[in-house]
This record gives sequence, structure tokens and C-alpha cells, in this order.
Amino acid sequence: MSGSSSVAAMKKVVQQLQLEAGLNRVKVSQAAADLKQFCLQNAQYDPLLTGVSSSTNPFRPQKVCSFL
Repeated sequence: MSGSSSVAAMKKVVQQLQLEAGLNRVKVSQAAADLKQFCLQNAQYDPLLTGVSSSTNPFRPQKVCSFL
């Protein structure tokens, strides 16, 4: 690597670090609390928790018609 390309690469790294340093960060504890609150507020709409009615379930087993 030549000297000028090394300097350009380092300038790019410095610009990226300056960009990342300017970002607002959220504490993990706050993010976890927000996520928990969101999950609790939307639990009533979660089909994994409430189940899916058989009339609206597109994956229900198909009824078999058999004649005796």
C-alpha cells in the first residue's frame, strides 16, 4: 500500500468513527424495558400466544370427504 492510499484509508476510518461517535445510544436496560412493554401491549394480537381460529387458519387440515 502506498503512503497516499494509506492516508486515504485512515481518513475514511476516522470519518466512520466520527459518524458512529455522533449517534445517540440507548442503554440496554432501557431497550429491554421498551421491548418488554411492547410485547405486553401487543400480546393479545400474537397468534402464538392466543391461537388461531380454525375458520381463519389457512393451514388447517383439509376435510376429507369419504363415501361409504
